[in-house]
Amino acid sequence: MTDRPVGRDGVFERALELLECFTADEPILSAAEIAQRTGLAVSSVHRLLAKLLTAGFVDKVHPQRYAVGLRLWKVGELSPVLLELREAALPLMLRLYEATGENVQLAVLDGRTPQTGRALYIARAVGVSSSPTLTRIGGAFPLHTTGVGKALLAAQDADWLADYIHGGLAPETRFSLTTGSELVHDLERTRARGYAVTREEMSLGTASVAVAFDRVAHLPAAAIGVVTEVHRFRERELSAMVAASAHQLHAVLSERFDR
Repeated sequence: MTDRPVGRDGVFERALELLECFTADEPILSAAEIAQRTGLAVSSVHRLLAKLLTAGFVDKVHPQRYAVGLRLWKVGELSPVLLELREAALPLMLRLYEATGENVQLAVLDGRTPQTGRALYIARAVGVSSSPTLTRIGGAFPLHTTGVGKALLAAQDADWLADYIHGGLAPETRFSLTTGSELVHDLERTRARGYAVTREEMSLGTASVAVAFDRVAHLPAAAIGVVTEVHRFRERELSAMVAASAHQLHAVLSERFDR
């Protein structure tokens, strides 16, 4: 493999590219695997890994394999999304979980452009009786197939939504919305009733209801939702409780940051 030419200013970009190779499905990688994903020569990957190891941004977990380091996690924990939004939301999420017994999730809108927009999950409240879900803290999932994602989409303007649709609506299941007209109609209903709904659109056997709330100060757009098994989905009851939690969370954040 021929190493890509790069100047001194490109070292930072290459280090970021290396770190982005790690995923939830593949949290541990070898230098050869990183080289294959980035197009860099293995020798260059080893040099970058040595610098990142010294800085604590990656750890060596086996003789020839690497994982994201704790220092990177500690830096990430300084994000206002985690320090402020998540900490304010967790008590309300726990109360919502106690009332429903179902998965409670908090997500923010992530992505630099509409076409890269995703629902980034930053907090969960689950229990042994909760329905199993694909989502995890730190995971990013499509906006058009998730309840929190649809709630966030419904809050966007027409131009933003058109750009998102132009990027393509890939299905997750046979029930996913895959055309712009389907999604626009669904979002119109979401705005009219005040909450978003999914039925087996992200994973078979599950349904969800979610509500977005207005941005507060420097925090990103966010939505709170509940995921349950589709056969016991109580839309009216759950939507009322989720809407109340979203309203309470927005009030707490506004009191704290909009003074």
